[in-house]
Amino acid sequence: MLVLLPPSETKRDGGGPTPFAHDALSFPSLRDTRTEAIRATIDLAADADAMMRALKLGPRQAAEIERNRNLATSPTMAAIDRYTGVLYDALDAPSLDAAARRYAAEHVAVHSALLGLVGAGDPIPAYRLSHDSRLPGLRLKAHWRDAVAAVLASRDGVIIDLRSEGYVGLGPAPARADSVFLRVVSVDADGRRRALNHFNKRAKGLFTRALLESRPVLEGRDDLIAWAEGAGFRLDLGVERATLPAELELVA
Repeated sequence: MLVLLPPSETKRDGGGPTPFAHDALSFPSLRDTRTEAIRATIDLAADADAMMRALKLGPRQAAEIERNRNLATSPTMAAIDRYTGVLYDALDAPSLDAAARRYAAEHVAVHSALLGLVGAGDPIPAYRLSHDSRLPGLRLKAHWRDAVAAVLASRDGVIIDLRSEGYVGLGPAPARADSVFLRVVSVDADGRRRALNHFNKRAKGLFTRALLESRPVLEGRDDLIAWAEGAGFRLDLGVERATLPAELELVA
């Protein structure tokens, strides 16, 4: 099983003394693609005004430029601890026990606009880059799409895609029966469904935490739906599509 999480705009500061190293990251086939994205980001950070425009930053976010300028030498921490925000607050990685964290390191990946896929336990620096950021001479969608899609296609087992659609565009999951895209919805008294924003992220964090704590053996979509029901989550089949991966709706 592989759970795909989106990153967050906000990152926790600090980390251990060991600087960023490619060899410490999962998915080594992405190394060259990562190197190009990192180089373009550091180069852009040399021009503070240009980076603020490219990342749509305000005056109070100038510290983000320093983060990007110092990518190669800044301290690192596990990706699952680095990201903050609604999803990661609900996941609450620091409170997971050792077994759950080990499982996360093997079965959870975060899709970073800077680094591509990284394992939950991979040591990464703080940075600022989004799926729709603009780097000179490098279009992130074209840069990442084929490389990330190839990595995911080579992965055996169930893939549970919790990414936002913007990050799906940077590398879609394979079109096969054991790959599912999870959308969070609410259902009103009349049965009408609508997508959620804030609570979407919280539901994904709680869902991921439950997976890490129970560590189910899943062979396909039906197993996932059955596990979710036993764990207190409602998963419904989404809108039927002619193409895979199938869509499931997590009702929050």
